[in-house]
Amino acid sequence: MISLAGYFLVMLGIGLYAFKKSTSDLSGYMLGGRDLHPAVVALSAGASDMSGWIMMGLPGAMFVSGLSSTWIAIGLVAGAWTNYFLVAPRLRVYTEKADDSITIPDYFANRFADNRNILRVISAVVIIIFFTIYTSSGVVAGGKLFESSFGLSYETGMYVTTGVVVLYTLFGGFLAVSMTDFVQGCIMFLALIVVPLVTYSLLDQPMPATLTEINPDMLSWLGAGSVLGIISALAWGLGYFGQPHIIVRFMSIRRVQDMPTARRIGMSWMIVAALGAVATGICGAAYAYEKGIAVDDPETIFLILSQVLFHPLVAGFLLAAILAAIMSTISSQLLVSSSSLTEDFYKTFVRREAGNKELVFVGRLSVIAVALCAIYLAYNRDSSILDLVSNAWAGFGAAFGPLIILSLYWKRMNLAGAIAGMVVGAATVLFWIYAPITVNGNSLSSIIYEIVPGFIMACVAIVLVSLLTQQPDKEISDLYDEVEESF
Repeated sequence: MISLAGYFLVMLGIGLYAFKKSTSDLSGYMLGGRDLHPAVVALSAGASDMSGWIMMGLPGAMFVSGLSSTWIAIGLVAGAWTNYFLVAPRLRVYTEKADDSITIPDYFANRFADNRNILRVISAVVIIIFFTIYTSSGVVAGGKLFESSFGLSYETGMYVTTGVVVLYTLFGGFLAVSMTDFVQGCIMFLALIVVPLVTYSLLDQPMPATLTEINPDMLSWLGAGSVLGIISALAWGLGYFGQPHIIVRFMSIRRVQDMPTARRIGMSWMIVAALGAVATGICGAAYAYEKGIAVDDPETIFLILSQVLFHPLVAGFLLAAILAAIMSTISSQLLVSSSSLTEDFYKTFVRREAGNKELVFVGRLSVIAVALCAIYLAYNRDSSILDLVSNAWAGFGAAFGPLIILSLYWKRMNLAGAIAGMVVGAATVLFWIYAPITVNGNSLSSIIYEIVPGFIMACVAIVLVSLLTQQPDKEISDLYDEVEESF
């Protein structure tokens, strides 16, 4: 508990430093003044991406399913690598040239000259809805952490986790979120190396033999699933192109020439972290079976190993790593949601003449509002962290992914196509999750991950509607050409 208290103080200290450093205007509060070091950008993107699911959700899936869940990690690594190449450099340049856009809806509105703010409003609504769901997954993870490790109530864990995140996000803004993400990324990196290595070294017999005793499918790359199951797992990689809390990091780097450095740092971190999460789940399953340890909730296997295998001081550090994973993502999601509420609703529709101090104040109020909504959703303690993340990840990936990529690379794309793609992508995902339709007794979502049909339908909608409607105005085409000349 002492280790966690020290960790909380460090995070709050960073928030105070960032408050004094760069929150005097909206651009500083929401985007760090576009002046972040590539290492901070890389680890911040990684830590905000690899939330509680990499410390709890993915190891839990590995614990239950074995090697077949590794396809999720493979898909994510491939998607992140492609994102750094396809999206990162162009988005950094385009958002600055498009009237210094500081949010993703802001970029869409400026990229397509959305004078009526239709696209801005739709994208902001998508961000707020799916990020509230996404944020609740981190709150659930925080509740489980405190309940499992300290014997506190689930509700107390929710409030403590969210409270600390809200405090440093509230005052420090984007700079605080990015700096704390950097520290948290380093802690997660070490923990995901130490736990699986120590667990493996303490096994009594070769791990394959133990896993086969548990379930013969544990060592099968296909598992008990199907080819569609593998496609669904790999399709997680498609989500990267549309995750606002990740791609906004690309907008904040100090110059586009630093992007290769950020890519090398970020991808190295991610590969090690993903391998560590996979190994934690698979080694944890073997260790728990050998020692007869009861694991009621597979998503707590990292917590159990931390408590059983390590000295209390080391265990405290490892628990701080889980908290780091949870808090890094919650803070990023709170800030992006806050920026949409402030820039895309308040400034656009309530007070166009609002000054920087007023907008920063509204942004801070928005952080609190989104956090409270996420806590409300997280009161269902039976929620699966991985399920909550997968739903939100698919929603963003399908609604924003095709739109981001095509807006950066296809000059003919227009406002009508952008609106159609976003609406169709989000609607397809929601239909796939909630429609009362089954095939041989299986829901649509269990047959193939909803991001696949959502992404495909969004691409089709963008292309067809753009080709069937008028070409973009000369001003929009000239902006595209100006960005193209930069490369």
